[in-house]
Amino acid sequence: MAFRQALQLAACGLAGGSAAVLFSAVAVGKPRAGGDAETRAAEPPGWAVGVRPPPGVWDPNWDRREPVSLVNVRKRNVESGEEELASRLDHCKAKATRHIFLIRHSQYHVDGSLEKDRTLTPLGREQAELTGLRLASLGLKFDKIIHSSMTRATETTDIISKHLPGVCRVSTDLLREGAPIEPDPPVTHWKPEAVYYEDGARIEAAFRNYIHRADARQEEDSYEIFICHANVIRYIVCRALQFPPEGWLRLSLNNGSITHLVIRPNGRVALRTLGDTGFMPPNKITRS
Repeated sequence: MAFRQALQLAACGLAGGSAAVLFSAVAVGKPRAGGDAETRAAEPPGWAVGVRPPPGVWDPNWDRREPVSLVNVRKRNVESGEEELASRLDHCKAKATRHIFLIRHSQYHVDGSLEKDRTLTPLGREQAELTGLRLASLGLKFDKIIHSSMTRATETTDIISKHLPGVCRVSTDLLREGAPIEPDPPVTHWKPEAVYYEDGARIEAAFRNYIHRADARQEEDSYEIFICHANVIRYIVCRALQFPPEGWLRLSLNNGSITHLVIRPNGRVALRTLGDTGFMPPNKITRS
């Protein structure tokens, strides 16, 4: 009986998996003619396949790490049967909780002609110091810092790292700023469809690569810091909570803010804080 139930679960996971979750997150539509133009259903770009899950339905296999989707039930040993399957499923179960801290870079010189010239302002450096002090005050054993390779994110990381000695840091291009998906409601000044197509695939790749439940081999809870950009963080939050990703632009994040996501072993996701800057004096808070 247990084996038949597992097979039914596998069928749901395999048949509904790609089709159910592979998303919404990348349904990019054609630019609208104007504010009063008739809206139409968004069309996904070529690298995005599948359909969005029904409204209000949580997909437990959103990160493709449900144990039943990691085990080839067709290769079961006929003699050991259910016992072997149960053992294999248990071996694939996550045991630890991941705490993910998404930090937006501090204020920077927006008028720099080149990306390397968009360095932190004096106020931005103060903000990074305050964020670093806040993270250190939490008393957590942070495992690593992963940061965008863009100048403003790298400089923010340099300052925050001083308050977290011994925490290794890794730079990645995946977390660079970009336009993840055409926002809804639309904005007339936003970027053309080609940019959503290019940036969206990369930012989605960052989500898939970094946002998921813990590996089954991880024994203890982990605390990880990601220092990147507002658009990337807003998109990640929408995707992780299985909210319509087109709503990312409705969220607002201050410079140096802390967003805290929790991913449980069973794949459930909770948002502890969004864009927290309560640790900064009011005259130090900016959103540029």
